Amino acid sequence: MNLDSLQDGEQVLLIDQRGRRHLFILRKGETFHSDRGWVTHDAIIGQPDGSWVRTSKGTRYVVLRPTLAEYVLDMPRGAQVIYPKDLAMVMFWADIFPGARVLEAGMGSGALTLALLRAVGPAGRVISYEQREDFARRALANIQLRMGEVNTLAVRLRPVEEGLAEEETVDRPVFDLPEPWHLVEPVARVLRSGGIFLSYVPTIIQSHQLSEALRRHPGYTLVETFETLFRPWNIENTSVRPFHRMVAHTGFITVARRVVPEDAPFQPRITVSEVE
Repeated sequence: MNLDSLQDGEQVLLIDQRGRRHLFILRKGETFHSDRGWVTHDAIIGQPDGSWVRTSKGTRYVVLRPTLAEYVLDMPRGAQVIYPKDLAMVMFWADIFPGARVLEAGMGSGALTLALLRAVGPAGRVISYEQREDFARRALANIQLRMGEVNTLAVRLRPVEEGLAEEETVDRPVFDLPEPWHLVEPVARVLRSGGIFLSYVPTIIQSHQLSEALRRHPGYTLVETFETLFRPWNIENTSVRPFHRMVAHTGFITVARRVVPEDAPFQPRITVSEVE
């Protein structure tokens, strides 16, 4: 991507003075229309990121490349997306690092998959399980629109319970599923010691059942559950107050660390890469 100027075929975000946003793809010869006038795509192509344009009615827009958070909120959805406030917490609390091998279950519309792919980088790997083919198609379309072709993603169109026995060791399992407690034992067999188990669910009843399952298992410790509330503030001249609306509860995040059970002997497994 040429970061110096906006290119034909690239996504852009137009924002007016009232904060209204329009996300679209630049195409030579096409025109952006709104109730506040029109502006040709050709007038935007070639301009620097962060430029200003005016419509035929004189409305001023700032033109920006959308951030991942902005893209996630405006991209086509087949299933409800995980909000950016929760995606940020997932990335840090699961400690997703460059080169990590991540197991994901529940692609939805692809918001979490996008965040994971960017975090693991070109040396990492994301293995995504999704039972519904329509969700997987939508997620892959959203991923390709944002990132182009990726070779660090493997999609499995089957229940994750059926595929875990065939998976290699992973660094991080991240789940957006209604009954993640069923995966506590099978995931323990593929999650490396010291790895982090993370699950995102909408209700505290689900979180409670998962937490109890994790605490009963001798291979997990440091079980925590939390939610994130996002409240913007309006700061303008002498007016300083919280917004009347906020993104409050969206879901609960539960994390746990994989450990060697106390009563089990520690026997390091030697891999081919370690033998030279």
